[in-house]
Amino acid sequence: MNSFDFSFLEEGFTARDILEQKINEVSLSDDKEAFYVADLGDIVKKHIRWLKALPRVTPFYAVKCNDGKAIVKTIANLGAGFDCASKAEVKIIQNIGVQPERIIYANPCKQISEIKYAASCGVEKMTFDSEGELMKVAKNHPNAKLVLRIAADDSKAVCKLSMKFGATLKTSRLLLERAKELNIDVIGVSFHVGSGSRDPQTFVQAISDARCVFDMGAELGFNMHLLDIGGGFPGSKNSMLKFEEVTSVINPALDKYFPASSGVQIIAEPGRYYVASAFKLAVNIIAKKVTLTEQMGYDDEDDASKKTLMYYVNDGIHGSFNLISRSKMEMCIVRKKKSKSDERLYSSSIWGPTCDGQDCIIEQCDLPELHVGDWILFENMGAYTMVASSAFNGFQRPTLYYVMSRAHWKFMPTLQEHGIIPEVPELSDVHVSCVAKNRIELNSIACVV
Repeated sequence: MNSFDFSFLEEGFTARDILEQKINEVSLSDDKEAFYVADLGDIVKKHIRWLKALPRVTPFYAVKCNDGKAIVKTIANLGAGFDCASKAEVKIIQNIGVQPERIIYANPCKQISEIKYAASCGVEKMTFDSEGELMKVAKNHPNAKLVLRIAADDSKAVCKLSMKFGATLKTSRLLLERAKELNIDVIGVSFHVGSGSRDPQTFVQAISDARCVFDMGAELGFNMHLLDIGGGFPGSKNSMLKFEEVTSVINPALDKYFPASSGVQIIAEPGRYYVASAFKLAVNIIAKKVTLTEQMGYDDEDDASKKTLMYYVNDGIHGSFNLISRSKMEMCIVRKKKSKSDERLYSSSIWGPTCDGQDCIIEQCDLPELHVGDWILFENMGAYTMVASSAFNGFQRPTLYYVMSRAHWKFMPTLQEHGIIPEVPELSDVHVSCVAKNRIELNSIACVV
């Protein structure tokens, strides 16, 4: 398996300490580039939490969310499968030694050449939701094990998918009949309730609908034995729903419609859940603009004008905020110290560095006055950030530093001993260093909500 770089955290230190240490290292330099600190141990904690909350559901990590080598290798070592949406993503997972049985090609719209590639490398599980896709697969991958993606109610989700993907129940019967004619094996059903859903009950209806499609398949002679409940699991503490709120609804629904005695394998496609909270991003203020709006009827000179502030930072919507700025799902600015009760806040906006007039990260927020050279820290930046970034205008992607505590590293073989994960690489396969020997308090960081 390929190696990856990370640093061991000394006992008692956190990823936040490393972030502050990195800032301190460049405090006297003009070269203050944006950077990430990612805690791989947070991913280990998320996996343990998943195993406790959804014991019957095997996670197949959605590679599209964050395809970093250290990320996918850590998740592979934890025993998860992978949801891939393209030939390139399949290759990423193959290159870390994952067997094809642990991959589902979960994109209902595939290019013919990529279907052929899946066939050539032994990836058999793949989704479909139309007759056209069924015909392509029948011709180019006759040994495929197909999973019929059905439409789910995502009306209460931030990121909706049903307009693009998913077959209705009526169409599902027609597709199953056509698959039978083509002698293509349909092994199960998948759905996705959308990301950022405000109503966990949408999982219940989708699981019930999946049961109907399983029954249709049985009538037609299919041996359907795989249920894929998709993604949409919250990945941070400030999500609209808590993870356990969602799982407390899913588990009874699975027990009702797909009891353990049914023998149906249940998987899911979490992405954001695993990586969102593991990443912190530090951006530096490279420019500032003050706008004064004259107000009538004030005697006090300080109140005579309303000050609004525009901050320009060295990452933006063409970089790490490409997708997350549109959804505003979990991104948040963090506060280093509590605000003083008399601290004055100003209406502010935060802008990216490019020449694009729409490169705005946050249109309005209340902040104390900051200055060029100050840092703004964003938490929950692991999902759909770096993977969707570009080098538009020549602005390069932020540097990325991975860390992990020794306790979390040692915990991975513990999981292996219980038969949960495959072989964990020896330390010789991983480039490590030790960091954070001295705790540092910095006044130069302006981390505010």
